[in-house]
Amino acid sequence: MPLWAWLVPVSAAMLLGATFFLNLGAALVAGCALALIGAVIAAVHHAEVVAHRVGEPFGTLVLAVAITVIEVALIVSVMLAGGPDKATLPRDTIYAAVMIITTGVVGICLLVGGLHHHEQSFRLEGANSALAALVALAGLSLVMPSYTTSSSAGTYTVSQLVFVAVSSLLLWGVFVFVQTVRHRDYFLPPAQAANEDVHAAPPPVGQAWASFGLLLVALVSVVGLAKQLSPTIESAISVMGAPKAVIGIAIALLVLLPETWAAVRAARADRLQTSMNLALGSALASIGLTIPVVVVASVLLDLPLVLGLEAKDMVMLALACLVSTITLATGRTNLMQGAVHLVLFAAFLFLALVP
Repeated sequence: MPLWAWLVPVSAAMLLGATFFLNLGAALVAGCALALIGAVIAAVHHAEVVAHRVGEPFGTLVLAVAITVIEVALIVSVMLAGGPDKATLPRDTIYAAVMIITTGVVGICLLVGGLHHHEQSFRLEGANSALAALVALAGLSLVMPSYTTSSSAGTYTVSQLVFVAVSSLLLWGVFVFVQTVRHRDYFLPPAQAANEDVHAAPPPVGQAWASFGLLLVALVSVVGLAKQLSPTIESAISVMGAPKAVIGIAIALLVLLPETWAAVRAARADRLQTSMNLALGSALASIGLTIPVVVVASVLLDLPLVLGLEAKDMVMLALACLVSTITLATGRTNLMQGAVHLVLFAAFLFLALVP
């Protein structure tokens, strides 16, 4: 294992610990920002080691679930600290994560892959299964609350929240079963589906476990440093006069950095199937795991929760789903499709700042 691969996450964790005892001055903020970037790079490295050991699609699932679990912890902790003012934070963060992944991450992957390899291919069966589940989860969690009549606009009753939470968890669980057991070949690169032994020799078991542990350290450092830097980010957003929803976008951008980096590197190496597994799997985990935990916290702790999107955001979500459906219709992609996704991503960011 390279020296930097364990030194960077350990140093980031130590710096995170220091933030609990020291005031966040300009020097410490700069150090945290650098440590955050280093932890992202280290997380991607160790995720790739683990993925190479366990094979596809288990490797991409490790990174997606690990990041989403920590993201959930971050959202709930901010909700507990913020009270009623943070009632829309889960909605904003989940919506931002879905939009960032389906337009930004996918767009960059398709553009980078198209520039270097002209055309790339992936398995339609796996991508379509993931997209269908994602559209259903996004509709139930983020759109329907704005149209139900049993409670105020944008909210669900307790029974409705329980139904959506159970449905989200079950649908995500079924997808993971399909991805890893029943139809694992749907999520393997086309050339690999018939022969899974085309990779180089995997790393030793000890190295894989060490990388798994350091991956967790790096991910905790990423999210912890992002949380420590969030007051600085919120102050900057207030100075800019930007809407509160931008806070959710900032959280999602920081937390999704490791997955984005890994997905883009896979596309650059002509492994678009891995990029799709990471992107769509992360989007599904972002809803399927976050909604149940947030609902439990809201019901048990009597925290206010607003899930319904505004009309503008519903249109953007519908556009993202429609364009993703068209992009995934043939199983082959080029840079034009990447450009379309990135234009939608730019529109999402612009309209968040200028609603």
